[in-house]
Amino acid sequence: MSKTTKISKKYKARKTTSFLVIAITLFGLLVPSSIQTATANNKEPRKIVTGWIPYYSIDRVLPRVRKLTPSIPTGVNQPALCDSSQYGPAENAAIENSYLFRNKDLMKEVLPFWFSLKSPTLIRNDYATGNPSWPMADTVCLMRRAGMQIIPTMTDGTAKLVLAGYLANPTTRTTIVNSIVNLVNVNGFDGIDLDYEGFAFVDGNTTWTRTAPLWVAFIKELSVAMRANKKILSVTTPYLYDPSERQKGYFVYAWADIASSIDRLRIMTYDFNVAKPGPNAPISWVDKTIRYAISIMPASKVYVGLPGYGRDWITAVQGKCPVSAPPGLKAGAKAATFLMVNAERKAVIDNAIPVFDASVSEATYSYTQTYNGLTADGASTSCSVNRTVWYQNSRSYAERMALVSKYRLGGAALWTLGMEDQMATTEMRNAALAMAPDVVVSTMNLSGLNQGSVFYADQFNVNGLFTLKDKSPIAGLPVSVEINRGGTWTKVAELLTDATGAITVPLVLANSAGIRLTSLGTWERTESITPEQLVAVKSKILIDRPNSASRSSTFTVKAQLLPQVAGKSAVLQKFVNGKWQNVGTPLTSDASGVFSFNSVENSRGILTLRVQVGTDITSETFAIIIR
Repeated sequence: MSKTTKISKKYKARKTTSFLVIAITLFGLLVPSSIQTATANNKEPRKIVTGWIPYYSIDRVLPRVRKLTPSIPTGVNQPALCDSSQYGPAENAAIENSYLFRNKDLMKEVLPFWFSLKSPTLIRNDYATGNPSWPMADTVCLMRRAGMQIIPTMTDGTAKLVLAGYLANPTTRTTIVNSIVNLVNVNGFDGIDLDYEGFAFVDGNTTWTRTAPLWVAFIKELSVAMRANKKILSVTTPYLYDPSERQKGYFVYAWADIASSIDRLRIMTYDFNVAKPGPNAPISWVDKTIRYAISIMPASKVYVGLPGYGRDWITAVQGKCPVSAPPGLKAGAKAATFLMVNAERKAVIDNAIPVFDASVSEATYSYTQTYNGLTADGASTSCSVNRTVWYQNSRSYAERMALVSKYRLGGAALWTLGMEDQMATTEMRNAALAMAPDVVVSTMNLSGLNQGSVFYADQFNVNGLFTLKDKSPIAGLPVSVEINRGGTWTKVAELLTDATGAITVPLVLANSAGIRLTSLGTWERTESITPEQLVAVKSKILIDRPNSASRSSTFTVKAQLLPQVAGKSAVLQKFVNGKWQNVGTPLTSDASGVFSFNSVENSRGILTLRVQVGTDITSETFAIIIR
């Protein structure tokens, strides 16, 4: 453990609520005014911001709007409708002006802080309890409407050492894995974020050596299951240091051992000082934590935590406070918590001028409150309460976003979204614009088709062009050719663009499919996906027949239907006096799609034939010389 006392986010979620109510009552909850989401040159910012949305403060980021049509039940794995047609004009205006929609240019995923593991088979839905009249499906759907991936956070809701005990048993460990995967799949979430803080803040550090391998085994097993379902696995943990150093941090979370199994690491780079006055997250401490994380995993997996709150500690009390003073006024009392969005108004009320401490990259000030009144015995009394405040401001955010740029991190994770003030949001947007990757423009055309169709197993070409927005070609770009069968995209080829930014690849299809080209996003460039183009594959008939046959002798024509289909009806036809006439009776294809027609021709000459399958498939015409 570090020398400072830490609190868990789960504890914070429960305990901070009362302070938030105080802050709202005293200072008012300020919602950031409408912001611009595009610059004059229409450059899109890098999507490097994400954050948690607690069940008890969803309306900080989304409005509680009522739909015109009923929502689908919570937990039903089907898409809900939440487009503009489902709401009235006033509701749509509120949606578009909400925090999440105004800032969607900065975000690609959000972390609803809604679930708690209670047992291997029970995951408590705190959203449903906290929002009984606001269906979860509606909220999820609005997040989807904003273009967000949804990766809900699950906390450890068990008692001391209980979860560690579950993980020690392979059977219960697998049960927990199955419960998590089921939760994600049933609700159509994009993944899960695990915020299991009991190991660190409840179980005690003497258990960490024993718990760490259990945690690693659990993460590896869950990773296999999540990846099999094409879902994202994220973990949120306190800080770790390089294990070779004297201070190791919360090593129970074993970053190095789980690095290859997770897709996201959200670091709780806050709460450095809780019991005693001091900065929430000194920037040198944040930097050191990040450097260790990116030494053992790709930087793109790492997200630095940003606090949207500050703390106000009592440092000393002189005199005897009257009974009318607030309770608990004593040095060392638990600090009050306030929102960053209220920090400036709070400083005005406290008659203080904040000072930015560049050494830790946070704002601070001290002030004194005086309480006059009567004692319990009715005597006059007075006390002075000295207090110290620390919080992060817009400059703090800017300097931490600079770390995102410096180390090319996945981004920043805010506890919680909507707590930050307007200037902090602006700083994040400025940073995201400065880091914005070049936009890749991709086009695709298919050559060798006939009105969008091709015969079975016939070759056609997929042609693509990849440029920047100014038409500059992108050479050496890895491009994937993908086909869509039954709603599932599969990569069938990967190649590099040439000096002109072009690719050409021949393709053969056995069944109708959609085609598209994709390129992965990097720090330098955006991902690109061309619009899907459908290719219809028409059946083909292969003919095996003699070049000639004797008059009045039996000859055989074999036809194979591709793709192979059994039980299809076909007939041999000959061309006589400008018309096609059936020869003999129809036959049925065998398991290989083959028909065998036996025929006799009594007149010498050139016989023109074809095979007709059903009413829509016809072979090419062919000729047999009758001798």
